[in-house]
Amino acid sequence: MEAVVAVFALLFVLFLGLGAYATVKAIGAAKRGVDRTLTQARRTVEDHTLRAKSFAQPGPVGEIAQLRLKLRTSMRATQDALLAGVAGDESLKESLGLFERLSAHGHELDDELKRLESEPDRAALAERLPELRERTERITHCADSLRWAARDRARRFADDDLEALSAQIDVEAGALRHWTTAEQPPPSWPEALPADAATGRHTRSEATRPPTEETAARPAITPPTARQTYSWQKKPRPESTS
Repeated sequence: MEAVVAVFALLFVLFLGLGAYATVKAIGAAKRGVDRTLTQARRTVEDHTLRAKSFAQPGPVGEIAQLRLKLRTSMRATQDALLAGVAGDESLKESLGLFERLSAHGHELDDELKRLESEPDRAALAERLPELRERTERITHCADSLRWAARDRARRFADDDLEALSAQIDVEAGALRHWTTAEQPPPSWPEALPADAATGRHTRSEATRPPTEETAARPAITPPTARQTYSWQKKPRPESTS
């Protein structure tokens, strides 16, 4: 009895632990989903704000907003392309590592540009613009190079796979149409019949030909001829008429 109670207690604790683990995992997944949604919403709001500043505020402030928008758009597009491609191509892991190092420089530049948006000294801000523009151009150029290289690699693999598939389909189509090559031409009409066939046909025609006067006069059965007798033979016994 005590063993049965212990088994039930153990099963209860096990089910309780599994339920708690599933609850924690569900809460974690929901929290990650909420964080992801909030991050995307915050990015969307920031992008719209930067786009509005670039049009509404001319001068250094508007150009800084344009630099931030260009930097964020390029880095985000490259990140999405590499993360989507590394799932099917393991060789992109090295490119993803390089992008993470580049992202550190990108975040540093984005933070600096964000601080300079509220800079009251417009003259000092205008002096910093060439250097900021050059750094933004270098980072975005590196990000664009990684992104386009990953896309070209994926397209090249797709083209190679399509070419191999097309060759296999051509071979299979040729195999399915094998009757066009194996089909023999119809036999031609014979010019003359063989000798044995002609003889047989002539014999059959004579057998079916109607009797003439010569053939009608000929007896159907050859009459018996008188047999020669010898001295040592007995006289032939007359046939009985009974």
